[in-house]
Amino acid sequence: MPVSEPAMLPLDDHNQTLVNNTHPPGWKNPEPQGRYNLVVVGAGTAGLVSAAGAAALGARVAMIERHLMGGDCLVYGCVPSKALLRASRAAYEAAHSGEFGVHLTNPPRLEFSEAMERMRRLRAQISFHDSAQRFTKLGVDVYLGQAKFISRNALEVAGTRLKFSKAIVATGARAAAVPVPGLTETGYLTNETVFSLTRCPASLIVIGAGPTGCELAQAFRRFGADVSIVSMDPRVLPREDADAAAILHQQLEREGIRMFLGAQVRQAQSTSGGKTVVFDRGQGEEQVTAEDILVAVGRAPNIEGLDLETAGVQYHAKGVSVDDHLRTSNPRIFAAGDICSSYQFTHAAEALARIALQNALFFGRKKASALMIPWCTYTDPEIAHVGFYENEAQKRSLQVETITLKFDGNDRAIVDGDTEGFLRVHFNQANGSIMGATLVSQHAGESIGELVLAMHRKMKVSELGGIIHPYPTQAEIIKRLGDASMRTRLKPWMRNLLEKLFSLRR
Repeated sequence: MPVSEPAMLPLDDHNQTLVNNTHPPGWKNPEPQGRYNLVVVGAGTAGLVSAAGAAALGARVAMIERHLMGGDCLVYGCVPSKALLRASRAAYEAAHSGEFGVHLTNPPRLEFSEAMERMRRLRAQISFHDSAQRFTKLGVDVYLGQAKFISRNALEVAGTRLKFSKAIVATGARAAAVPVPGLTETGYLTNETVFSLTRCPASLIVIGAGPTGCELAQAFRRFGADVSIVSMDPRVLPREDADAAAILHQQLEREGIRMFLGAQVRQAQSTSGGKTVVFDRGQGEEQVTAEDILVAVGRAPNIEGLDLETAGVQYHAKGVSVDDHLRTSNPRIFAAGDICSSYQFTHAAEALARIALQNALFFGRKKASALMIPWCTYTDPEIAHVGFYENEAQKRSLQVETITLKFDGNDRAIVDGDTEGFLRVHFNQANGSIMGATLVSQHAGESIGELVLAMHRKMKVSELGGIIHPYPTQAEIIKRLGDASMRTRLKPWMRNLLEKLFSLRR
């Protein structure tokens, strides 16, 4: 049965290429030949990794996608957002080039439409890796349409019944609706619609001060929009280290973003000046008006239409219920990615898919809780983290010691003009093992991996001092961390003893 083509705006060659790759017009689903070893529902990151891995092992695999293969990451998330952020950073650097002795004779001309066209072109280029044609060549039977479970070991898509030995649900999540009176009628953007813009709004209200809200607020501000952030949280990035969040807060304010934090949003409405958001910060109602509103608050699981009850799969408001092996209440069915995890990151979805695949096909006992998952907010500066925060360790009665090194003592950061950040590591007082780390710098996302590896290998913080880095690099701060931890171990009595020994050798 032919499958209808989803719409992607604007209707240019780049978006047409994206659709041709990830949901080809007129695609004819294959005819199943017997029972599949594995059926994967959803072709986002977790689904793609699961299907490709199973096919490479020789399993008979089917993958079902109702919209665009590649999922949120390719279409509405990582790829388009990071392309926009890179363009906005170029705009910011051009505007501040005089700090480096580069004086532009004319103010830089910002062309938001060209930046968005570049994003669509690069997204289309990347989309081949997630395409229906490529996965068919890998040996996966690709079905396009809405999947619906019809029993504990079968489902239906576009009128075709698929039987399976095992299945993985990887349908992901989407932007959550916000119960604000008048918001739907007023109209708003989410991550699923903001990347369809071809013109930068003159002004923008961002509801939410989490990673997505902060990233996009900074990007649109750098393209010239008058940006306001309205959030019920008392600070930006409320889950992150407070000192790290404070650095970002100061940077956003320096760039001219207005902050209305600790605010209860009362209503939204269309007014003569545009779209108005009314909120209360405990001192009476306030309001801010802009050309458009961007909602970046929370995620909702994509469970509609799956008929999970028929398959005996339990779920809740945040997604599918799984055990530590990613198995659902139906032992034939597993789940991976945003549909079942609080770590809603592409790299987490990939890691979880590998666990689900191994446990589903090979009676594995891999545990999701054993994963060491870092994350990064790609603002400027970036904020990356892995493991425990200090307050989390204290709640678990873990005896931790903390070392913080600022970048104002890092030579590369000094010459880069990037000295406001820091590296903070929490480690076990008893054995020196690293419990968690926060890194704030322009390259935090690139550098945090070394600390992830150190934690994965159960290295002591002092061992980091033995790792040689190229000089000068900002990542060298990790080596200095190891040196600093060694100095904390040098007790006064030890130093006195060494001084006496050295005095005897003169």
